[in-house]
Amino acid sequence: MIKIIISSFLLFLLSGCSGKYTYTNRSYHSSSYANEQNKISQKQNPKIKNSKAMQRATMRPYVVFGKKYYPKVVRINDKLNGIASWYGPNFHAKKTSNGEIYDMYADTAAHKTLPMNTVVKVYNKDNGKSTVVRINDRGPFVAGRIIDLSNAAAHKIDMVKKGTANVTLTVLGFNGKIASTYKEKQHTQSVGHYYIQIGVFSKLSGAKITKRKFEMVLDDTKYKVMIKSQLVNDKKLNRVLVSGFRSLQEVRDFKEANDLQSAMIIAQ
Repeated sequence: MIKIIISSFLLFLLSGCSGKYTYTNRSYHSSSYANEQNKISQKQNPKIKNSKAMQRATMRPYVVFGKKYYPKVVRINDKLNGIASWYGPNFHAKKTSNGEIYDMYADTAAHKTLPMNTVVKVYNKDNGKSTVVRINDRGPFVAGRIIDLSNAAAHKIDMVKKGTANVTLTVLGFNGKIASTYKEKQHTQSVGHYYIQIGVFSKLSGAKITKRKFEMVLDDTKYKVMIKSQLVNDKKLNRVLVSGFRSLQEVRDFKEANDLQSAMIIAQ
Protein backbone atom coordinates (compact mmCIF):
# COMPACT_ATOMS: atom_id res chain seq x y z
CA MET A 1 0.00 0.00 0.00
CA ILE A 2 1.29 3.40 -0.93
CA LYS A 3 1.82 5.81 1.96
CA ILE A 4 0.68 9.27 0.95
CA ILE A 5 2.92 11.98 2.33
CA ILE A 6 1.93 15.59 1.88
CA SER A 7 5.12 17.61 2.00
CA SER A 8 5.39 20.76 4.06
CA PHE A 9 6.54 22.42 0.86
CA LEU A 10 3.19 21.82 -0.85
CA LEU A 11 1.24 22.88 2.22
CA PHE A 12 3.20 26.11 2.35
CA LEU A 13 2.54 26.86 -1.29
CA LEU A 14 -1.16 26.01 -1.00
CA SER A 15 -1.56 28.45 1.87
CA GLY A 16 -1.15 31.30 -0.57
CA CYS A 17 -4.35 30.43 -2.46
CA SER A 18 -6.56 28.71 0.10
CA GLY A 19 -8.68 31.78 0.69
CA LYS A 20 -9.90 32.21 -2.87
CA TYR A 21 -13.25 30.62 -2.12
CA THR A 22 -14.55 33.90 -0.69
CA TYR A 23 -14.29 35.79 -3.97
CA THR A 24 -17.52 35.00 -5.81
CA ASN A 25 -18.54 38.36 -7.25
CA ARG A 26 -15.47 40.50 -7.77
CA SER A 27 -14.95 43.49 -10.01
CA TYR A 28 -12.06 45.74 -10.92
CA HIS A 29 -12.22 49.21 -12.54
CA SER A 30 -11.40 48.98 -16.25
CA SER A 31 -9.31 52.18 -16.23
CA SER A 32 -7.14 50.88 -13.41
CA TYR A 33 -6.87 47.55 -15.21
CA ALA A 34 -5.68 49.24 -18.41
CA ASN A 35 -3.07 51.34 -16.60
CA GLU A 36 -1.67 48.38 -14.73
CA GLN A 37 -1.75 46.25 -17.88
CA ASN A 38 0.38 48.82 -19.68
CA LYS A 39 2.93 48.69 -16.87
CA ILE A 40 3.08 44.93 -16.94
CA SER A 41 3.43 44.80 -20.73
CA GLN A 42 6.65 46.80 -20.45
CA LYS A 43 8.24 44.11 -18.31
CA GLN A 44 9.78 40.93 -19.57
CA ASN A 45 7.71 37.85 -18.67
CA PRO A 46 9.44 35.83 -15.92
CA LYS A 47 10.64 32.31 -16.65
CA ILE A 48 8.07 29.74 -15.60
CA LYS A 49 8.78 27.41 -12.69
CA ASN A 50 9.08 23.94 -14.17
CA SER A 51 11.54 21.87 -12.15
CA LYS A 52 11.09 18.16 -11.55
CA ALA A 53 11.02 18.79 -7.79
CA MET A 54 8.16 21.26 -8.21
CA GLN A 55 6.20 18.83 -10.37
CA ARG A 56 6.65 16.01 -7.86
CA ALA A 57 5.58 18.21 -4.95
CA THR A 58 2.51 19.66 -6.66
CA MET A 59 1.31 16.27 -7.96
CA ARG A 60 1.03 14.76 -4.49
CA PRO A 61 -2.43 14.40 -2.94
CA TYR A 62 -3.27 17.28 -0.60
CA VAL A 63 -6.06 18.36 1.75
CA VAL A 64 -7.87 21.71 1.83
CA PHE A 65 -10.84 22.40 4.12
CA GLY A 66 -10.98 18.71 5.04
CA LYS A 67 -11.25 17.44 1.46
CA LYS A 68 -8.50 15.45 -0.25
CA TYR A 69 -7.55 16.27 -3.83
CA TYR A 70 -5.63 13.97 -6.19
CA PRO A 71 -3.71 15.76 -8.97
CA LYS A 72 -3.87 13.69 -12.13
CA VAL A 73 -2.09 13.30 -15.44
CA VAL A 74 -3.99 14.57 -18.49
CA ARG A 75 -3.66 14.29 -22.26
CA ILE A 76 -3.99 16.62 -25.20
CA ASN A 77 -7.65 17.33 -26.10
CA ASP A 78 -8.98 16.17 -22.74
CA LYS A 79 -12.05 18.30 -21.94
CA LEU A 80 -13.52 19.40 -18.61
CA ASN A 81 -16.74 21.27 -17.93
CA GLY A 82 -17.72 23.39 -14.96
CA ILE A 83 -17.86 26.88 -13.53
CA ALA A 84 -14.98 29.34 -13.81
CA SER A 85 -14.31 32.10 -11.31
CA TRP A 86 -11.45 34.61 -11.10
CA TYR A 87 -9.10 36.10 -8.53
CA GLY A 88 -7.13 39.30 -8.54
CA PRO A 89 -6.14 42.19 -6.24
CA ASN A 90 -6.01 40.32 -2.94
CA PHE A 91 -3.58 37.74 -4.36
CA HIS A 92 -1.54 39.92 -6.71
CA ALA A 93 2.23 39.61 -6.10
CA LYS A 94 1.79 36.67 -3.71
CA LYS A 95 3.25 33.19 -4.26
CA THR A 96 1.31 30.63 -6.26
CA SER A 97 1.34 26.89 -5.60
CA ASN A 98 4.21 26.25 -8.01
CA GLY A 99 6.40 28.93 -6.43
CA GLU A 100 5.84 31.71 -8.97
CA ILE A 101 4.67 35.19 -8.07
CA TYR A 102 1.03 35.65 -9.03
CA ASP A 103 0.51 38.34 -11.67
CA MET A 104 -3.18 39.14 -12.11
CA TYR A 105 -2.43 40.60 -15.56
CA ALA A 106 -0.76 37.43 -16.90
CA ASP A 107 -2.65 34.65 -18.69
CA THR A 108 -2.58 32.13 -15.87
CA ALA A 109 -5.08 30.21 -13.76
CA ALA A 110 -5.55 27.92 -10.76
CA HIS A 111 -6.86 24.36 -11.01
CA LYS A 112 -7.28 21.74 -8.29
CA THR A 113 -5.75 18.74 -10.09
CA LEU A 114 -4.17 19.63 -13.45
CA PRO A 115 -0.35 19.36 -13.60
CA MET A 116 1.41 22.68 -13.17
CA ASN A 117 2.18 24.49 -16.44
CA THR A 118 -0.59 22.69 -18.31
CA VAL A 119 -1.93 24.96 -21.06
CA VAL A 120 -5.70 24.99 -21.48
CA LYS A 121 -8.19 26.76 -23.69
CA VAL A 122 -11.07 28.26 -21.68
CA TYR A 123 -14.30 28.54 -23.66
CA ASN A 124 -17.07 30.65 -22.11
CA LYS A 125 -20.28 28.83 -23.01
CA ASP A 126 -22.34 31.82 -21.89
CA ASN A 127 -21.02 34.15 -24.60
CA GLY A 128 -18.82 32.13 -26.98
CA LYS A 129 -15.58 33.89 -26.06
CA SER A 130 -12.36 32.00 -25.31
CA THR A 131 -8.81 32.47 -24.09
CA VAL A 132 -5.71 30.38 -23.36
CA VAL A 133 -4.10 30.15 -19.92
CA ARG A 134 -1.31 28.30 -18.13
CA ILE A 135 -1.95 26.56 -14.81
CA ASN A 136 0.40 27.81 -12.08
CA ASP A 137 -1.76 27.62 -8.93
CA ARG A 138 -4.18 25.39 -7.02
CA GLY A 139 -7.87 26.18 -6.55
CA PRO A 140 -10.70 27.17 -6.60
CA PHE A 141 -11.82 25.18 -3.56
CA VAL A 142 -15.55 25.59 -4.11
CA ALA A 143 -17.87 22.78 -5.22
CA GLY A 144 -18.64 22.89 -8.93
CA ARG A 145 -15.88 25.30 -9.85
CA ILE A 146 -13.07 23.92 -11.97
CA ILE A 147 -10.80 26.90 -12.68
CA ASP A 148 -9.89 30.25 -11.13
CA LEU A 149 -8.75 32.64 -13.87
CA SER A 150 -6.42 35.58 -13.55
CA ASN A 151 -7.94 39.04 -13.86
CA ALA A 152 -6.56 39.39 -17.39
CA ALA A 153 -7.97 36.04 -18.56
CA ALA A 154 -11.35 36.82 -17.01
CA HIS A 155 -11.48 40.10 -18.94
CA LYS A 156 -10.76 38.27 -22.20
CA ILE A 157 -13.84 36.07 -21.86
CA ASP A 158 -15.95 38.91 -20.44
CA MET A 159 -16.81 37.38 -17.06
CA VAL A 160 -15.32 39.90 -14.61
CA LYS A 161 -18.56 41.71 -13.82
CA LYS A 162 -20.59 38.53 -13.41
CA GLY A 163 -17.84 36.82 -11.40
CA THR A 164 -18.42 33.29 -12.75
CA ALA A 165 -19.05 31.62 -16.11
CA ASN A 166 -19.95 28.20 -17.48
CA VAL A 167 -16.86 26.99 -19.30
CA THR A 168 -15.29 24.11 -21.18
CA LEU A 169 -11.56 23.52 -20.68
CA THR A 170 -9.53 21.84 -23.43
CA VAL A 171 -5.97 20.69 -22.74
CA LEU A 172 -3.65 22.17 -25.39
CA GLY A 173 -0.16 21.48 -24.09
CA PHE A 174 2.31 21.29 -21.23
CA ASN A 175 5.27 23.14 -19.74
CA GLY A 176 3.77 26.42 -20.89
CA LYS A 177 3.78 25.41 -24.57
CA ILE A 178 0.96 24.49 -26.92
CA ALA A 179 1.76 20.96 -28.04
CA SER A 180 0.83 21.12 -31.72
CA THR A 181 4.33 20.29 -32.96
CA TYR A 182 5.42 17.33 -30.91
CA LYS A 183 4.45 13.68 -30.89
CA GLU A 184 1.49 12.15 -29.06
CA LYS A 185 3.71 10.30 -26.59
CA GLN A 186 4.96 13.70 -25.40
CA HIS A 187 1.45 14.96 -24.82
CA THR A 188 1.18 13.32 -21.42
CA GLN A 189 2.60 15.24 -18.49
CA SER A 190 4.86 12.59 -16.97
CA VAL A 191 4.96 12.69 -13.19
CA GLY A 192 5.06 8.97 -12.48
CA HIS A 193 3.27 5.75 -13.40
CA TYR A 194 0.79 3.66 -11.44
CA TYR A 195 0.18 -0.07 -11.75
CA ILE A 196 -1.98 -2.68 -10.04
CA GLN A 197 -0.28 -6.02 -9.41
CA ILE A 198 -2.92 -8.74 -9.73
CA GLY A 199 -0.66 -11.77 -9.43
CA VAL A 200 2.92 -13.09 -9.06
CA PHE A 201 3.94 -16.47 -10.54
CA SER A 202 7.12 -18.53 -10.60
CA LYS A 203 5.99 -20.09 -13.88
CA LEU A 204 5.40 -17.93 -16.93
CA SER A 205 2.52 -20.15 -18.02
CA GLY A 206 0.57 -19.27 -14.87
CA ALA A 207 1.12 -15.56 -15.47
CA LYS A 208 -0.07 -15.89 -19.07
CA ILE A 209 -3.28 -17.64 -18.02
CA THR A 210 -4.06 -14.93 -15.47
CA LYS A 211 -3.27 -12.25 -18.01
CA ARG A 212 -5.66 -13.74 -20.59
CA LYS A 213 -8.44 -14.23 -18.03
CA PHE A 214 -8.20 -10.68 -16.79
CA GLU A 215 -8.11 -9.25 -20.31
CA MET A 216 -11.40 -11.03 -21.06
CA VAL A 217 -13.00 -9.62 -17.90
CA LEU A 218 -11.55 -6.16 -18.33
CA ASP A 219 -12.65 -5.62 -21.94
CA ASP A 220 -11.43 -2.04 -21.87
CA THR A 221 -8.86 -0.62 -24.28
CA LYS A 222 -8.07 2.18 -21.81
CA TYR A 223 -6.05 -0.21 -19.63
CA LYS A 224 -3.38 -2.75 -20.52
CA VAL A 225 -2.55 -6.05 -18.81
CA MET A 226 1.13 -6.94 -18.97
CA ILE A 227 3.67 -9.39 -17.60
CA LYS A 228 6.94 -8.16 -16.12
CA SER A 229 9.61 -10.71 -15.23
CA GLN A 230 12.41 -10.10 -12.74
CA LEU A 231 14.99 -12.01 -10.70
CA VAL A 232 14.48 -12.04 -6.93
CA ASN A 233 17.07 -13.99 -4.90
CA ASP A 234 18.13 -15.79 -8.08
CA LYS A 235 14.54 -16.86 -8.75
CA LYS A 236 12.52 -15.60 -11.69
CA LEU A 237 9.16 -14.10 -10.79
CA ASN A 238 6.50 -13.13 -13.32
CA ARG A 239 4.30 -10.26 -12.19
CA VAL A 240 0.93 -9.60 -13.85
CA LEU A 241 0.22 -5.86 -13.88
CA VAL A 242 -2.54 -3.56 -15.08
CA SER A 243 -1.33 -0.20 -16.42
CA GLY A 244 -2.86 2.92 -17.97
CA PHE A 245 -3.80 4.84 -14.82
CA ARG A 246 -3.32 8.62 -14.72
CA SER A 247 -3.73 9.24 -11.00
CA LEU A 248 -3.70 7.49 -7.66
CA GLN A 249 -7.43 8.11 -7.29
CA GLU A 250 -8.09 6.38 -10.62
CA VAL A 251 -6.15 3.33 -9.39
CA ARG A 252 -8.22 3.20 -6.20
CA ASP A 253 -11.49 3.55 -8.11
CA PHE A 254 -10.43 0.75 -10.46
CA LYS A 255 -9.58 -1.57 -7.56
CA GLU A 256 -12.93 -0.98 -5.92
CA ALA A 257 -14.91 -1.39 -9.16
CA ASN A 258 -13.19 -4.70 -9.98
CA ASP A 259 -13.13 -6.17 -6.45
CA LEU A 260 -9.34 -6.09 -6.22
CA GLN A 261 -8.97 -4.98 -2.60
CA SER A 262 -5.99 -7.28 -1.99
CA ALA A 263 -4.14 -6.23 -5.15
CA MET A 264 -0.98 -4.18 -4.67
CA ILE A 265 -0.63 -0.64 -6.03
CA ILE A 266 2.80 0.11 -7.45
CA ALA A 267 4.05 3.63 -8.18
CA GLN A 268 7.13 4.24 -10.29
